[in-house]
Amino acid sequence: MCFRRLFPYFGVLLILLIGIACQSHDKNKASATKTPERLTLSKEKAATIFALPTHCLTVEYPNKMGEVLGSAADLKEPKVSRPIFYGCFDWHSSVHGYWSIVRLLKTYPDLDENGAVRASLKKHINKENLAVEMAFFNDKNNLSFERTYGWAWFLKLQQELKSWNDPDAKAWANVLQPLADLLSERTQAYLTKLVYPIRSGKHDNTAFSLTLMYEYAEAVGDADLLNAIKTNSIRLYETDKNCDLAYEPSGSDFLSPCLEEAYLMSKVMAKDDYKNWLLNFMPILFEQDMELLKPAIVSDRTDGQLVHLDGLNFSRANCLYGIGQAIPELQATLIPLANQHIEFSLKNIADDDYMGSHWLGTFALLALSNQH
Repeated sequence: MCFRRLFPYFGVLLILLIGIACQSHDKNKASATKTPERLTLSKEKAATIFALPTHCLTVEYPNKMGEVLGSAADLKEPKVSRPIFYGCFDWHSSVHGYWSIVRLLKTYPDLDENGAVRASLKKHINKENLAVEMAFFNDKNNLSFERTYGWAWFLKLQQELKSWNDPDAKAWANVLQPLADLLSERTQAYLTKLVYPIRSGKHDNTAFSLTLMYEYAEAVGDADLLNAIKTNSIRLYETDKNCDLAYEPSGSDFLSPCLEEAYLMSKVMAKDDYKNWLLNFMPILFEQDMELLKPAIVSDRTDGQLVHLDGLNFSRANCLYGIGQAIPELQATLIPLANQHIEFSLKNIADDDYMGSHWLGTFALLALSNQH
């Protein structure tokens, strides 16, 4: 009798328990799907990054020329043969130094409060100086100079200039466009001859360059370059499987061959196709345990090769952010991991040693700018 009288209350209790369980499940589900917090670039850190290229754009020595000399007549001072991009140790670093400056001025115009940086850019970026730079690229001994890393950074600079609603930026983009057109054409021709991609962790990595070039082509409407990158990226990488992070990084890498490829393919493949491809190429990204992706350690920042590993932490973060944008369900894992990599090396960006200071800020800025 007592049990019968209590039975209706068991029903009420059961309903309450089910309700509580559902609320808990919904809360946990919401927590799991909540987008992790992004990092922010403080104005103080922006000023630090800005100071590095604004200083080195006019530092001619030390300088790694990287050219092929056809005769004694080709022995010239860096500033003579490259009157725009002669500073910051080498041509590509000078180019992406300009990119960093432009990128930051768009967000923090008062970093150049007295206009000195803008005046310096006006002094260097003009038609006369570009003619000299073009002549160097058209020299028969240097047709492949800076292929494809420097080419990619130049196109990225041009993209930044063309997207800036500023009279000076428009003028500079107009000056530089002939070289952008030349490098676009050469990239398209090169890709038709590239039988195998270059999978290194340094400058000649194919995937890294094609990612930057793709962003340029998409932004400015270079349909021929865009099509060439899409077609050849799929040709070069579509059948790749099981990229093994256990072999990364090498001792002086600043790019991750696995992640750079994974990020590029997120741009050129349809969303569903990309997810299936990534499951075969890097299944580890779908796991919770990412022990193989710990930030890389630099033992000596005065060593120009070893300090590359700080750059690796930034470029990894850039890729992880990008892959997360393509597959939102991975963001809960990839974004905190990307943040960890940036925070690990961001504190090392300072004007301490030229081997790192002339370029690392650019890679930190590239990653921080890729948070959406």
